[in-house]
Amino acid sequence: MTDKAQDKLIIEGVSKTFTGKERQVVALAEASFSVKPSEFVTILGPSGCGKSTILKIVAGLEAPTSGRVLLDGREITEPGRDRGMVFQTYTLFPWLTVQENIEFGLDVAGKTKQERKEVSEHYIEKIGLRGFESFFPRDLSGGMKQRVAIARALANDPEVLLMDEPFGALDAQTRTVMQELLLDVWDESHKTILFVTHDVDEAVFIGDTIYVMTARPGQIKARIDVGLPDQRTFDLKLSEEFMQIKRQVMGLIREEAWKAANTNT
Repeated sequence: MTDKAQDKLIIEGVSKTFTGKERQVVALAEASFSVKPSEFVTILGPSGCGKSTILKIVAGLEAPTSGRVLLDGREITEPGRDRGMVFQTYTLFPWLTVQENIEFGLDVAGKTKQERKEVSEHYIEKIGLRGFESFFPRDLSGGMKQRVAIARALANDPEVLLMDEPFGALDAQTRTVMQELLLDVWDESHKTILFVTHDVDEAVFIGDTIYVMTARPGQIKARIDVGLPDQRTFDLKLSEEFMQIKRQVMGLIREEAWKAANTNT
């Protein structure tokens, strides 16, 4: 049983119903799980199961229909600086340079020019964008834009980093590089990360813990403790240990994907 006193984040009986013109859609039905401090959690599930909805509720961008989310014992009711969000789409300010994008939240928070510079330079170095400080988003590749988005989120020093399929639009090679980069940043920062993905390999490679969701209405179907070494490289994806976890996860996902397909036919 989970020791709630040690949990960083608690999602407790969260349900969400969306009301349209003609009908209601129950996206989540009493979904519950917890995340420990510095834990890297990945969430998988069939399309439409409510993965992104959970992330938006944790971010305070959506209110649950019922249930609650607790961060360090406090109920989340609105967005806050204690949570940083990275989306699949590139949400950079096009009129700001790389450095200005990274410093934006610090500027809003009233940090001095020197404080902003120290933080932005640290993350520019960490994410491999030295020499691109004065570039605008239009001059960057997709992978570079996401590096800036991650650095901007981390620069605000959030308690929890929320990531909604951030590498989903990248090509396979860039995606692998970004996964390794994110693990490197996480190893240094020890941030608590909640990462939504539809890619099984990605979920297994980067996660400490995987939560598999059911078809809509979304609930937690299974928790899988990954148990792979902390230091992860591309070669790990070819190991038998990796493949065993992947087979287990894919079996769970396949069951729910078939349920979703049969429901929609």
